[in-house]
Amino acid sequence: MVEPGPWIDGYVRAWNSNDPDEIAALFTEGATYYTEPYSQPWRGRDDIVAKWLQRQDKPGEATFEWHPVTMTDDASVIQGVTTYPDKTYSNLWVIRFASDGRCQEFTEWWMRHDAK
Repeated sequence: MVEPGPWIDGYVRAWNSNDPDEIAALFTEGATYYTEPYSQPWRGRDDIVAKWLQRQDKPGEATFEWHPVTMTDDASVIQGVTTYPDKTYSNLWVIRFASDGRCQEFTEWWMRHDAK
């Protein structure tokens, strides 16, 4: 079973650094990254890195808290909350792992909390 914690720690590091090598290290060469329902996924590690960098956050801008919903031998479903200074998002991640612990398929859906 691949534990999701080390991969999520790496994701958060890459999120805060926007370092292409740290991003690339998370994914297999042929990985797919689904960003929202009904959209075409990002396909392949190079495309994932390029598109990640096109919509990057500023380092340290957000905090991320998470817990597993369910885990199998090669997949984890994660529920998270991303908090920025002026907005908060609920996240649902599905991470399908390769045997080496890298991600081969990632689904990231997020919804902004209503402003009050």
